[in-house]
Amino acid sequence: MTAPTVTEERASALDLSDRCDRCGSQAYYRALFTSGELLFCGHHGRELMPVLEAEAILVEDGTSSIPA
Repeated sequence: MTAPTVTEERASALDLSDRCDRCGSQAYYRALFTSGELLFCGHHGRELMPVLEAEAILVEDGTSSIPA
């Protein structure tokens, strides 16, 4: 089985309109699976990271854009 490539659309940076699939907050993590993608806020992304790393094809971490 070959992992799908990340398209330019998928590789685009997360923006204000991207929302966490768990709580609706701004998304900073994108997890790409063969069946689709899930978005998570910083809190839920960190909480679920062990599972995401084990199951996702790709996990994009956009937390560097969180204002200090």
